[in-house]
Amino acid sequence: MSFSPKEILNFIEENDVKFIRLTFCDMFGNLKNVAIMPNELPRAFEYGIPFDSSTIAGGTSDLLLVPDISTLSVLPWRPKSGRVVRFFCSLKNMDGSDYVGDTRTDLTNYINQLRLDGYTCEMGTKCEFYLFELDEKGQPTLIPHDNGGYLDVAPLDRCENARREICLSLEEMGMNPKSSCHKHGPAQNEIEFRENEPVTAADNMVHYKTVVKSIAAQSGLFASFMPKPLANEHGSALCISISIKKRGENIFGSDLTEMSHEGKCFISGILTRIREITAFLNCTTNSYKRFGMGYAPKYVDWSCENRSQLIRIPKAVGITPRIELRSADACCNPYAAFKLILAAGIEGINSDDCTLLDSTMKDGSGNDLQLLPETLEEAVNIARNSDFVKRNLSAEICADIFEQTDRQVSRYNAADDKDEFEYRSYFKYI
Repeated sequence: MSFSPKEILNFIEENDVKFIRLTFCDMFGNLKNVAIMPNELPRAFEYGIPFDSSTIAGGTSDLLLVPDISTLSVLPWRPKSGRVVRFFCSLKNMDGSDYVGDTRTDLTNYINQLRLDGYTCEMGTKCEFYLFELDEKGQPTLIPHDNGGYLDVAPLDRCENARREICLSLEEMGMNPKSSCHKHGPAQNEIEFRENEPVTAADNMVHYKTVVKSIAAQSGLFASFMPKPLANEHGSALCISISIKKRGENIFGSDLTEMSHEGKCFISGILTRIREITAFLNCTTNSYKRFGMGYAPKYVDWSCENRSQLIRIPKAVGITPRIELRSADACCNPYAAFKLILAAGIEGINSDDCTLLDSTMKDGSGNDLQLLPETLEEAVNIARNSDFVKRNLSAEICADIFEQTDRQVSRYNAADDKDEFEYRSYFKYI
């Protein structure tokens, strides 16, 4: 949406808006915000609102929150009287220059450069989560809300009412949900978003988690995006779809016979760099317990079939040709993750080499295929030594993410009860 500051201020006054949330994403994809009153909004537009970022992952000391006017959205679960709206914000230094640790601005700049090179990109997400019961004190338990399975309906699917309210809220906020369903695990759900330009897709992913948790709480439930909350059940994935055009022509096809050479090179580029970027797609120790379990990928591979491969090439029937990357989870920072995925693919195009596509054809055995990293510690060590990562993320972003992941690994290794450590660290907070 395109608005002028004057139109925004008129909307705020005419719709009884009393609180404006200036939101941004920390290094680990968690939504943060500062709430201001309506009379502060003109100052926010012109100068930005300062805040102390020293205790936020990726922060320094004081930074400015500058609202992106195009991201205005009303929070539908808040009271109609005294409404609450939100903007996504860019992070600026106190002199007004871009903050080099702002992953949203970094992705925005990268997408703008791709446009100059003739590429247009759209990305979509399918993100899974579990709904759990609360105890008598209102605290979350590990008891799933139902015992339903894949695509079940009521009464086996007891999550459908909450899922419907989530989708309606997302739609009211202009976030374009596409479909929803019960997944394989008990009380496991998935909501799919329509493809959008990458920054908007990342914005939607960040705010999606907050919407799900808010509506679940209103329904007397607790939502968790922890990658593997239940040891013997399916993990929760973030499936990322990617559609790319070069000078208006799709580079992907519904199978290899219809795919351009550039499309094959793009896929090969992701396969080449996936081990180096996994630490940014799967940012917790718990993330790696999902790999190889259920339908989660384990190998650096691809397929046109709907199985458990890392990259899937779905049949393009009535939709824009696309590919799907299936290894990520909701613990990632989507701005950093999306940039690295796209940069790996574009590097593959620039190399003009798609031979890796043939060598990673899944034969069902996994023979001669590289494994995805098996632990966060392994993934971080690979990423830390990657020239590709250093070229595509600022030193500040890398330093902050590695500092946080190193701390997780150290505490995990020191924990006597590692499952209890992960429950305490991730279950309530992701």
